[in-house]
Amino acid sequence: MLNRRNFLKTSAGMLAGFYAFDVKALWAKEKSLGRIGVQLYSVRSLMEKDFEGTLKKVAALGYKEVEFAGYYERKPQDIKKLLDDLGIKAPAAHQGLAVFEQKLEWLLETAATLGHKYLVCPWLSPEMRTSIDTYKKLAASFNKFGEACQKAGVHFAYHNHDFEFETVDGQIPYDVLLAETDPKLVYMEIDLYWIKKAGKDVFAYFEKAPGRYALCHVKDMDENGKMMEVGKGKIDFGKIFAQAQQAGLKHFFVEHDQPVDPLQSITASMHHLKALKF
Repeated sequence: MLNRRNFLKTSAGMLAGFYAFDVKALWAKEKSLGRIGVQLYSVRSLMEKDFEGTLKKVAALGYKEVEFAGYYERKPQDIKKLLDDLGIKAPAAHQGLAVFEQKLEWLLETAATLGHKYLVCPWLSPEMRTSIDTYKKLAASFNKFGEACQKAGVHFAYHNHDFEFETVDGQIPYDVLLAETDPKLVYMEIDLYWIKKAGKDVFAYFEKAPGRYALCHVKDMDENGKMMEVGKGKIDFGKIFAQAQQAGLKHFFVEHDQPVDPLQSITASMHHLKALKF
């Protein structure tokens, strides 16, 4: 029979052990992605034929966010109603550089209607990549776009391919864009396939420019460099997502540039990401 002293001593030891276990369990708890998004460029062939029906199928797959790559001549108000009816949000949209240069006011008005938080320049034509001076001029333009976006309550971002990591005039253009743009005005949408395709270390860039990668494109790569659905290649997404806080990642968009079967492609990627723990 326990006396009072032994009882208190035993109880204290059990309680300490409980809290020690609880803390370890907390630190060991696996994480998973919350809201998974899709870049609608992946299903563009379907969007062209059936805009509303395709968005309904995307929502039915469990996608909670979409990133637009064109509005297919629909009115922003009509698109917003459809998104609300489907229970999905559109935190980002891609627009060509010429749209930022020539129709920025319209772009900002559209973003306000659709609830975009990020407006992303997705690509540079070959004539825009001819020299480091060209990239520096682009960086200056990006800062101006970023300032205008910030005043309107949204953010400007740039999406990479692999060409930005090819040496030009003895420098890496992507590094120049990072250095020449204001981190308070210009975010980066990191494409996890293309930076891998370029042979660069995504973790080194997270360390070099922490907090700047608010969005990412999630697509896989096989051993031959071919683009694949998420989970069918060799990219360790769990390891990357574990550094989301350092990188600043908030939005994760599945994408495949040239899928054989668009719906099958985004379905397979969704299934893998929903099961992914990191």
